[in-house]
Amino acid sequence: MTTAVSQPAHKTGRKNYDPYALRKSSKTPWGNPVVYFFSLLLVALCVGPVLYIIIGGFRTNSQITRDPAGWPNPWNFENYKTVFTSNIFWSELVNSLIVSIGTMVGVVVLALMVSFVIARYEFKLNKFLYSLFAAGMMFPITVAITPLYLLLRNLHLINSHLGIILPQIAFGLPQAIIILVPFLKSIPKELEEAAELDGCSRIGFFGRMVLPLSWPGVATVGILTFVSSWNAYMLPLFLLNDSSKYTLPLGVQMFSSQHSVDTAQVLAFTSLSMIPALLCFTIFQKKIVGGLTGAVKG
Repeated sequence: MTTAVSQPAHKTGRKNYDPYALRKSSKTPWGNPVVYFFSLLLVALCVGPVLYIIIGGFRTNSQITRDPAGWPNPWNFENYKTVFTSNIFWSELVNSLIVSIGTMVGVVVLALMVSFVIARYEFKLNKFLYSLFAAGMMFPITVAITPLYLLLRNLHLINSHLGIILPQIAFGLPQAIIILVPFLKSIPKELEEAAELDGCSRIGFFGRMVLPLSWPGVATVGILTFVSSWNAYMLPLFLLNDSSKYTLPLGVQMFSSQHSVDTAQVLAFTSLSMIPALLCFTIFQKKIVGGLTGAVKG
């Protein structure tokens, strides 16, 4: 009896059946169109109001009255010129920068120190402290606005930028610590032991090794804190009485009340107040995503 010898596929001319390749070839080269449709719809819902505000600043009040959703015809640059050359806008811009940068620096510095202790030191209350900070994310600043106002009044911090910066640092620490602790834990202990053998102290290891290796998390915390402080409205509304110390979100509301008839100029003022936060997110978008991804992996 003769046995049939199987020939390789490339000699017999037959192709091996690959079900995975068949499923892969059946898909469109651009992916699932349903996913693209809903993604574009979500982008339109998010970007549409922002574009309406920016483009509305280039229109006149009569154009907005005749056709609220129309296109500028002709384009009017006087609204942006008026807001851009006003002292009120620049004063509020400087106030927002002082509050936002002060809050960002305070949150980053304190969160790094606390996260370093929680991530690298072994003690009984280690996990409890981490859980305590995680629980702090469930209490927004609006919940504590009344006792916070009374406390700041007793400390004579009402109507001051420091009275805004300190509470924002306190309420920004939980999120920052949740992001930074996984970064610091991911640093190998062997690296710390090698640094100790070379005569490096704890502080030296923190400055020379921890800070460079945790830079993605530090950048993410700093950007998120800056944008959150820039957009803060409730706390400045309760604490600031002097118009010369208003931040931009509070200034936009006051400007809208004073110029309620001039809708186009209000839209221009609102557009210019959004630009720093939009630029910050646009420029550092990859760092934010990378930092949050590293925190999840850690």
